[in-house]
Amino acid sequence: MQGLIQVAGVIDQAEADLIREEGADWLGFALRLPAKNEDLSEEDAAAIVKEIQPEHRGVIITYLTDAEEIKEFCEQLGVTAIQLHGDVTAEELRKLRRIAPDLYVLKSLVVKQDNLDELTAIVDEAAEWVDMFITDTFNPATGAKGATGLLHDWSISAELVRISPKPLMLAGGLNPDNVAAAITEVRPAAVDAHTGLEDPVTRRKDRLKVRKFVQEARRAFAQLEAGEKA
Repeated sequence: MQGLIQVAGVIDQAEADLIREEGADWLGFALRLPAKNEDLSEEDAAAIVKEIQPEHRGVIITYLTDAEEIKEFCEQLGVTAIQLHGDVTAEELRKLRRIAPDLYVLKSLVVKQDNLDELTAIVDEAAEWVDMFITDTFNPATGAKGATGLLHDWSISAELVRISPKPLMLAGGLNPDNVAAAITEVRPAAVDAHTGLEDPVTRRKDRLKVRKFVQEARRAFAQLEAGEKA
């Protein structure tokens, strides 16, 4: 799983095709969000997921917290991975693992100011029941826990990489110009970008930004691997 690249916030088939053509591994679909501001319908997401898998994994990004509902939603959309940004309890994560043992589960670690102890506790409680953690940036102005376009203190994510028994995906304000530095400093297993790859006017993914992001991430991951082998 080392060196994985995810591009999130897919809005239609054309954008999914662009992301695949430029070499990303996973495509993220934001659905069942608190503000109901999804980029596409669940029916359209299911159709895209069916078309891109298994070569590229479709990942639901959601705030659902109930294990049964999560399992049913993943089956409905035909995905094998889900990214949970809601306040899911360890009990529900344990239940999800029991009722959907083959589902790949990512649990968010939302970085705020001075909340490393809180995030460490989540890692301790949830690690047994998830496959990967993903750090993202909290926006205090809006309360958003993802797709904020904001950076956070990378030293916090680096510490979480160090203490977590499961791989970690780094997200939050990443773009083609900073992803290599982020990988070098944090040493994550994976990276994710959303708003940092969009055209500011159309809000669609910019092909050149996606291309450069993937290239820079691949280069940084390769250097990281080479350094570890040296």
